[in-house]
Amino acid sequence: MTSTELAHAPGTALVEVEAPPAALQFLTFRIGAEEYGIDILKVQEIRSYEAPTRIAHSPHFVKGVVNLRGVIVPIVDMRIRLGCDAEINAFTVVIVLNVVGRVVGMVVDSVSDVLEMARSAIRPAPEVSSSIDTRFVTGLGNVNDRLLILLDIEAMIASPDFGLMD
Repeated sequence: MTSTELAHAPGTALVEVEAPPAALQFLTFRIGAEEYGIDILKVQEIRSYEAPTRIAHSPHFVKGVVNLRGVIVPIVDMRIRLGCDAEINAFTVVIVLNVVGRVVGMVVDSVSDVLEMARSAIRPAPEVSSSIDTRFVTGLGNVNDRLLILLDIEAMIASPDFGLMD
C-alpha cells in the first residue's frame, strides 16, 4: 500500500502526489563473511543450486545457463565476481532476478531473510577500495548490530563489467 500527499503550489490546483514508502524491503544474503541486501521487488524466486550448462568464451564468473520453465537464464556467480571462495554446499542458492527486462540467476552462499528498513536507517556508502564498486552500493543498513551492504543489483547486472546486457 502506498500513501499519497496533496501538493499545492501557490496559484495552482491541488495535485495528488505519490509519497515514497517510509520503509523498503530487502532480501538479504551472504557472500563469504559479508551480508548483502537487494530490493525484494527485483527478486523473482530463490532456487537451490543446480549445475548450469557452460557456455564457451563466457566470463569466468558466468557459470553458464539453465532452462527455467522455457526461459534460458544466465547464471552469474557473485562469489567469484566479488573475489570470494566459491564452494558449492547445501546452503548455496540461486536468486533469480528480473532486472532491466531480463531474467538472471545470481549464485550466493546463502539467503538469510527479508528485512524491512526505514529509509532513515540507510546510510551512504563510504568511498573505500573494496571488491565491489561503490557505484553499485546504494547504502549501508544497520540492523540488529548487523551491517548490511545494500546493492543496486539492477545497475550492477546492467553494467558493461558483467557483459550480460546489450
